[in-house]
Amino acid sequence: MSITDEATDVIHLEFTDHDLVPALLGEHDRNLARIEQKLKVSLSCFGNKVTIEGDKDAVVMAQSTLTSLYRRLEGDIKAGKKLKALDLGTVDAAMKWAQNTGDAANGDSNGFNDRSAFVPTWKRAIQPRSPNQHRYIQALSKDELVLGLGPAGTGKTYLAVAMAVSMLMERRVERLILSRPAVEAGERLGFLPGDMKDKVDPYLRPLYDALYDMMPGEQVERRLAAGEIEVAPLAFMRGRTLANSYIILDEAQNTTPTQMKMFLTRLGENSRMAITGDPSQIDLPFGAKSGLTDAIHVLGRIPDVSMIEFTARDVVRHPLVTKIVNAYSERESARLDGGPS
Repeated sequence: MSITDEATDVIHLEFTDHDLVPALLGEHDRNLARIEQKLKVSLSCFGNKVTIEGDKDAVVMAQSTLTSLYRRLEGDIKAGKKLKALDLGTVDAAMKWAQNTGDAANGDSNGFNDRSAFVPTWKRAIQPRSPNQHRYIQALSKDELVLGLGPAGTGKTYLAVAMAVSMLMERRVERLILSRPAVEAGERLGFLPGDMKDKVDPYLRPLYDALYDMMPGEQVERRLAAGEIEVAPLAFMRGRTLANSYIILDEAQNTTPTQMKMFLTRLGENSRMAITGDPSQIDLPFGAKSGLTDAIHVLGRIPDVSMIEFTARDVVRHPLVTKIVNAYSERESARLDGGPS
């Protein structure tokens, strides 16, 4: 691939492997249309050449995006994967990398195509879609205790479950323990219908959803029945020592400091622990201290603990979610500065 024009607001790209171009552009050039829509640039294609026009910064980001995607396809071919058109999620991820890193034109974007950060699961490989997700996956694979902090939609829990499933698949651990605090939101658990499992399952549904997205349904059911996968409220962790396990605590901002200390001390031999939560979304009774906020201060002094902080720029859900997160963050900032609430 070569760049044939160095103009500041017009860039010409030429892709040397003609066979990869249809997969790069997508059906009816939908990938180009997506980049045009998101980055506000104009893209035109003739054969294996693409011309980018627009604002200087946007043109450079579009250039980085297309270069990254082309190199992703080259990597897929080298890895022996069947060539197929890139999906819009991958296109969005490449744009997010380009926007977050400010990378110019080399298309690598500090890790977008780093296959060592791809997490294999039974159904598919889970890939980071932002620089912070890349750092998070690296921490999850390396460290025994990792805290993922930030707003909804940034992949904190999903990537932690992916790493846990991958380690179970590779037999690096024997069990997965997935937990959440069952914080009551307007209704008492005792008034919900069914037995205790029926009462707490709605709180744990997001963890089940992630499991079924990465494992065949019958395998999830079989491993749940055998105890190899356990999805349980935080209260069920008391008094246990969890060895040879990958343990995840989700929605940790809704723990108390006592509960958090209890959970942290469950870590046993050959086990790993991931704690995820959003310190800005605490549902505890007014005035109660969050165990996650407390742990951030306490564990920050321990060098073997990794803390990865996500922002609205890491949101990988619907684009509107990013705008919603930003709107709430701006209001909170204004409130702290003495502005209107």
